[in-house]
Amino acid sequence: MQVDPTLDDDIGRYNHAQAQPWRAICDRLRNTIDRALVEATSKCWHGGPVWFLSGNPIVGYWVRKQRVQLLFWSGQSFARPGLIPEGKFKAAEISFGEADAIDEAALAAWLGEARAIQWDYKNLVKRKGELRRLTPAD
Repeated sequence: MQVDPTLDDDIGRYNHAQAQPWRAICDRLRNTIDRALVEATSKCWHGGPVWFLSGNPIVGYWVRKQRVQLLFWSGQSFARPGLIPEGKFKAAEISFGEADAIDEAALAAWLGEARAIQWDYKNLVKRKGELRRLTPAD
């Protein structure tokens, strides 16, 4: 299913507001993420589109000056290589300067790992900065 970037939702408006080539990257990321994480909810959060499973942030992207940053909140725990650690917790990122640079196989693998491997960011403040890995029972 192709997502129309002019759809009347936060992510559609975010993508549509971007100049090329960023818009093409954003549209491709959104389409791929939506297909892979059909059970996820999504919204613009902290300035960019983010997908959540059971209220826990999983993946999101932001347009930066010279790139589009794709962030996986639990990415440092993934087995598939190619992501760069980001921040002091378990997040990892990859950046794109053009839509053709997106490796669909790698992205699909990371999205699968994002579903299976989650750290509990939803309760990070409640736990006073202690990050715990979620189990399938959570």
